[in-house]
Amino acid sequence: MNAAQFTIEQLPEFDDHALVSIIANPVSHLTAFIALHRGGLRQPAFGATRIWPYPTNRDALRDALKLSKIMTYKSALAGLHHGGAKAVIMLPQGQYNRSTLLKEYAKHVDYLGGHFITGSDVGISMDDLRLMAHHSKYMIGLTSEPVAFTMDGVFFGIQVCLKEVFGNDDLSSRTFAIQGLGKTGTGLLKHIYKTAKKIYVTDVNSAAIKATKERFPDVEVVPPKQITTLKVDIFSPCALSNVINASTVHHIRTAIVAVSANSQLESDAMGEKLYKQGILYAPDYVINAGGLIAVVDEYEHKGHSADRVNRKIKTIKKTLAAIFEKSKRTHKAPNLVADTLARNIAKKFV
Repeated sequence: MNAAQFTIEQLPEFDDHALVSIIANPVSHLTAFIALHRGGLRQPAFGATRIWPYPTNRDALRDALKLSKIMTYKSALAGLHHGGAKAVIMLPQGQYNRSTLLKEYAKHVDYLGGHFITGSDVGISMDDLRLMAHHSKYMIGLTSEPVAFTMDGVFFGIQVCLKEVFGNDDLSSRTFAIQGLGKTGTGLLKHIYKTAKKIYVTDVNSAAIKATKERFPDVEVVPPKQITTLKVDIFSPCALSNVINASTVHHIRTAIVAVSANSQLESDAMGEKLYKQGILYAPDYVINAGGLIAVVDEYEHKGHSADRVNRKIKTIKKTLAAIFEKSKRTHKAPNLVADTLARNIAKKFV
């Protein structure tokens, strides 16, 4: 990274972060960024690790900064007591040894001495996580199935959204559009496939589409560019960030946007545009907090209890309903209401 081009503090995603760690190891082809937004001093900060082919170092760093802030907000509104963090690894171009790269990364996580607890995100498999756990004791999510709990929370959130818009949470007359058929997109399908009236899906990965059609034959596959324009009841982005942006927001015709992926709004203004268009947006870091709740519970209790986690995840319904109620009362978009609530709570994270 060329320090003369910019400073971290100048990036729009920088929010007085507690720590930003830049990792570079040419031998292992490792370039990574760890961002601790809040917390990490008295209590560890939590945030998963992703590996992705970012175009530039700057793009990777900006993603880490933005996602770490979202993790703080997610923790705050989930009733947890930990600040948020995020790590991103740049997928190397050309040949590299994945095991060597991940081993080196795990060692750097250890250097932070437990101030940062991490697990698997986009691009990191359970095998990857198990490998890293051999080289760092600060890996989490090996026993708690965070993806499954994430989707339980998303489903609970969808029920709240349906009641808010239609007065009931019956899926039998509801149509869905799911963007992304990875872990969470498939997880959502598991919840709704046997009940929903109609489900449209898309993915840029043809293998994922083929596997989905084999497993869920009644879904209708549409081109990626079409998924945001469908007139359905619920649109659920389950892929990467910024799906709702200046190019797509005016074409969205759904009644509800309920997401599993983080950072779906390109900016706060996109949430306001959805609100003005009469579309109910469930803030991503509220509705998809189930995975974080699960791994924090695993960390705090040194083990996993599905019953205990499920009790905590059900609080998502109450939190989301309160946000929608305040949104109506104050005439503000739900994302802005959630941000204000989260910021006030996050002030206590150290």
